[in-house]
Amino acid sequence: MITIRNPKDRPAPEAYHHGVEVSGNNRTLYLAGQIGMLPDGTIPEGIEAQTRALYANLKAVLAEAGMDFSNIVKTTIFLTDPKNRPAFSAARTEATGGIKSASTLVYISGLFLPELLVEVEAIAVKEVGA
Repeated sequence: MITIRNPKDRPAPEAYHHGVEVSGNNRTLYLAGQIGMLPDGTIPEGIEAQTRALYANLKAVLAEAGMDFSNIVKTTIFLTDPKNRPAFSAARTEATGGIKSASTLVYISGLFLPELLVEVEAIAVKEVGA
């Protein structure tokens, strides 16, 4: 079972949850950091295109495990430029249908390829038998 924890006496998070509690008989999937690389190995230009590509990659890994974005309980986002946050957030909301999780955003100086602008890793949980 997944329970959202957003205390009423704390600032309301806009694009994430303060906490996500997992209990019961569950399967856990740890997703490696996904980047905006297309299936043909190319990297599209721009934060929106890279974000759409990386969420398509996340979706494919989730589907392989019989899960979807609603099963994600935690994400860690690595952005190379703070100016890209609004465009990333809009593309993420579009890609996930607005589904939220607990989330951490970290600004970094770069990723393993200089043209990469964003990477997202995730943890997903699904109740056994669901």
